[in-house]
Parts: sequence; structure tokens; C-alpha cells
Amino acid sequence: MPLVMVLLTILFSIIIVRIGTVALMMTGLSRDVAVFQAQSAFTGVGFTTSESEYVVSHPVRRRIIRVLMTLGSAGITTAMASLVLTFVGQSAGEAAERAGWLAIGIAGLYLFSRSRVIDRWMSRVIARMLERFTNLRLYDYEQLLGLSKGYSIAMLKVQPGSWLAGRSLRELKLADEGVLVLGIYRRVNGREVYIGAPRGDTVILEGDTLVCYGPEGTLAGLARRLRGPEGDREHLEAVRAEAKRREEVEKELAVVRSTARRA
Repeated sequence: MPLVMVLLTILFSIIIVRIGTVALMMTGLSRDVAVFQAQSAFTGVGFTTSESEYVVSHPVRRRIIRVLMTLGSAGITTAMASLVLTFVGQSAGEAAERAGWLAIGIAGLYLFSRSRVIDRWMSRVIARMLERFTNLRLYDYEQLLGLSKGYSIAMLKVQPGSWLAGRSLRELKLADEGVLVLGIYRRVNGREVYIGAPRGDTVILEGDTLVCYGPEGTLAGLARRLRGPEGDREHLEAVRAEAKRREEVEKELAVVRSTARRA
């Protein structure tokens, strides 16, 4: 019976961490970050990374993490107690046999936790249950933002000599390149502040970190662009590339509209 309790506790832990992962994803965290933070909270280790700041600063995420920590404490205590009872009072032969069954059970649970089919099925079921019984909603941010269609979100550090530094967003005309500045991280009096949805008259300073959305190639070039005639030339090339891209999109939309009218 103690051996069964150990395996059931491990299974319970896997399911709880999976529920916590899906719940954190519903608050906007990426899957990789959600998995790590859920495991960290449940086990009580590794929860001092910089990413944890984005978790504890969000009220819903804090509640999820608090529940995971509570259940993790109970689960680890139960597992350790059951593990000790599994081998107490047993002969060497019986202990070896139980150790073998324990190893087989843990291996089976490991394969269960690593199965992509089971992972997808559990994630769908958990998401539906959370949507039904909580106020959380799961959004596919990759699909919403077109991240698989050539677009990307990037954090660009404004280095000394950057083409971006010392100019306002209105002067930079990044929208002509298809780039939107969603926010700016800036050090003010020794602390970091966030400027969300900056206006056109916002001036970009050296040391700022810009949160940008746009074509992946354009963002990569923008991060390396230097002040001067060469940087201005790269800007004009990016503007022409964006104009061409929009023209191609308009042609595709025209074909779709024409087909719809004939139908």
C-alpha cells in the first residue's frame, strides 16, 4: 500500500503541475515559461529567476502559484512519508523487490508525462475545465499575432550610436517599415519603468529597451542599424520592402473579394 501511495502521489504531482502550466498559459505566459514556473512553485526550488517577477506581479498568477506551492508542500511530504514506509520492516529481498516495482512505476509515469499525445489531450481537457469553472481564457498568442506568418515580437536594446537614439517615434516613422513600438523599458533614478503604448512625441534614449512588433527581418535589421547616412538608407529600403509587402497583400485580398462576389 505505501508503494501505491508513492506512485499515486507522483501521478497527482504530474497532473497538478500540468493544470498549473495551462492556468499560467491562460494568463499570457509562453508554454516554456509556464512549465518552468509551475514546476518551480510546486517543488519550491528555482523560483528566484528574473522571470518570476512577471509572475508575482500579476494577481491571478500569484493565486495560481500560491495554490501550487501549497499542494507541492503537501505532495512532497506525503511522498517522502510513503517512501519511508515502503521499506520499513522489510527484509533485504522484499526491499529489493519493492525497489524494482518502484523503479518500473516511476519509469511508466515518466513515459506518461513525456507523451505528446497525452500532453495534448490533458491540455485540452484542463483548458476546457478551467474555462468552464474559472474566469481564465486560453489564447493562442502565436496565432493572434501572426508569429508563424513572418511577424515577431522583439526586445531591442538601444545601444550608443544606434539609429533610434535621440529621436522621437514621429521622426523615426517606424510604422512605414511595418514596425509598431508597443512599449519602452527605461531606467529612471536607478529603477526600471515601463512606458506602455508610447506616443509619437516620445523620444528614444540610449539604454532604452523597446518592445517592438513587426516583420521578423525588419526587426533584426533595426536592432543593428547605426546612426548616419547608412542607417537612413536602410530605413528607406525597409520602407520600400514594407510598401511592396502591403501591395502583395492587397492583391491577395482583391482576389479573395472577387472570388467571393462571383460565388
